[in-house]
Amino acid sequence: MIFAGIDIGSTMTKVVIVNEEKMLANFIGPTGPEHRHLAHEVMTEALHLARLPFDALSYVVATGYGRINVPFADKQITEITCHARGVSELFPTARTVIDIGGQDAKGIKLDNGMVDNFVMNDKCAAGTGRFLEVIAGALGLTLADLGELSIQASEKAKISNMCTIFAEQEVMTSLADGTPVANILYGLHDAIAGRVLSMAGRIGVQREVVFTGGVAKNIGMVKAMESRLGYPVLIAPEPLLTGALGAALMGRKIVENSLAKGVFVKRSSQQLHACTVTV
Repeated sequence: MIFAGIDIGSTMTKVVIVNEEKMLANFIGPTGPEHRHLAHEVMTEALHLARLPFDALSYVVATGYGRINVPFADKQITEITCHARGVSELFPTARTVIDIGGQDAKGIKLDNGMVDNFVMNDKCAAGTGRFLEVIAGALGLTLADLGELSIQASEKAKISNMCTIFAEQEVMTSLADGTPVANILYGLHDAIAGRVLSMAGRIGVQREVVFTGGVAKNIGMVKAMESRLGYPVLIAPEPLLTGALGAALMGRKIVENSLAKGVFVKRSSQQLHACTVTV
């Protein structure tokens, strides 16, 4: 049987396809304004990579802030639950998840792979991928430049304001004062790490810590997190996929439980095709 998880985030949309034993395919694409159309497109791409037809899917779970806009999903599950499941699959010893995405940051406390508590900042762009994108634009850099430049710093510039608008002004003032870009970025990453870990500290940060989300690809943020924590963080091979992976695995578990009770009925190809028509 084949199961799929689709995670529609604020910036990127991710799909993971699994069977009873392993991951078969995954796909990542930018999130656009038309979630329903996008959901169909990314699922089609993932299925193409897996060399599977749409009607091969036994169960689909949608997660992320756009999860209600997936017309072919059998169930919607929150991103907190799905991230926890995906991280626990990859790192069974994980106790804390720090997830920094395009427009929010989350801290999740795990207990035997289950969500014990969580905290989230989704009201302000400070410390998120969007925040870094604004700063990169102000400095004439790309997001990909930030991490590598920051680890070349000779010292840490002080960044005292994490409001996106005021932080941008502070960065430009420091630049005008002759502060090297690398030092500014080192200070910026450290300030973000401090803010996010302070938020996560409300639920208690315990080893092992797994860093997920697009910002986990930034080596400067990884180093800043580790410096603040005093020990290494764990990072998945593709830190964007933990939510979609968790969604797919939860779909598999739902089907297994249903089969054990003798009540699961696989969707017909007509139902699946009807779903794609409505996109």
